[in-house]
Amino acid sequence: MTHPVDPADLTAALIRCPSVTPAEGGALTVLQQLLSGAGFSCTRVDRGGVANLFARWGAKGANRSFGFNGHTDVVPVGDLAAWTHDPFGAQVVDGWMYGRGATDMKSGVAAFAAAAVDFVRDTPPEGAVILAITGDEEGEAVDGTVALLDWMAAEGERMTHCLVGEPTCPNEMGEMMKIGRRGSMTCWFTAQGVQGHSAYPHRAKNPLSALVALLSRLQANPLDAGTDHFDASTLAITTIDCGNPATNVIPAKGAATVNIRFNDLHTGASLSAWLRGHAAEVAAETGVEIGCRISISGESFLTPPGAFSALIARAVQAETGRLPEPSTSGGTSDARFVKNHCPVVEFGLVGRTMHQVDERVEVAQIHQLKAIYTRILQDYFA
Repeated sequence: MTHPVDPADLTAALIRCPSVTPAEGGALTVLQQLLSGAGFSCTRVDRGGVANLFARWGAKGANRSFGFNGHTDVVPVGDLAAWTHDPFGAQVVDGWMYGRGATDMKSGVAAFAAAAVDFVRDTPPEGAVILAITGDEEGEAVDGTVALLDWMAAEGERMTHCLVGEPTCPNEMGEMMKIGRRGSMTCWFTAQGVQGHSAYPHRAKNPLSALVALLSRLQANPLDAGTDHFDASTLAITTIDCGNPATNVIPAKGAATVNIRFNDLHTGASLSAWLRGHAAEVAAETGVEIGCRISISGESFLTPPGAFSALIARAVQAETGRLPEPSTSGGTSDARFVKNHCPVVEFGLVGRTMHQVDERVEVAQIHQLKAIYTRILQDYFA
């Protein structure tokens, strides 16, 4: 007789793998052994020094293929002396399991892997169950889920719907799911002026004055007032630098950085043009050369509320008693890549301790999350 997979035991096994991004640390090996033993066809899709795992139960090209996406890489532990428990020890104290990745997101991966294994063993579906697990979500995210999706496209593998198991609940289990995410981009401005004595500012071209004028313009008016499913877009000044040790010298160079989180009224391209346009205007007015370097981490996206999000919401409500709020709040996730492949929704644990010292997860919630994922699979293939 095959026993059900204990998601808490699996979480502990994954935490004990020191998979600080981009190190694999043995985490994907643990999962591959479990999934292969349950009849999943497993393929390592490593790229650029990053380890990734693709696993499919069922026929390739099935009419219905439910996918789970997640990551086993974790952020660094920080100050080891500040931890109460070994960050790679998975110690359980008073019902809480401690360790780096306990919340973000080894517990989520363990829950959906355990749910998928038990589901295909107990009630083999007419269709396929796919797990796409990366070791590069916390890093550059260039050779992680993107590599998996590139490989799937080349191999003719397809998910019809996907659930990303990131922690989505702010305070209580079941209170929120993500049906979209804001876009994210960063712009590095560099200003080249003319150095001079601060007593004779008319003989210099002050790059800092130009940057201040530019940043003031960018913040003068809100980008928008929000949409039906998104909050208003935001622009934050994150640094202004010139490295000038002297108080009586106007520097020749200065730099500033802004980060924008934007909704579906904008694209990375439209905001890039907006930034460059303002920079050009200020440069023309001040005579200071202003350059822009822009990096777009992800575009905004929305999976419109419909049958798929409703199915997930019903399963969450059945297991927790709470109907999750459909939200687009928070930062970015690998769902921003999956949305180009198939409809995607995110649901996972409470994320209050992710990336913190003494990151931890309530053991009971890991079992609850497995139950939610199991119900989703049952309802999806019903």
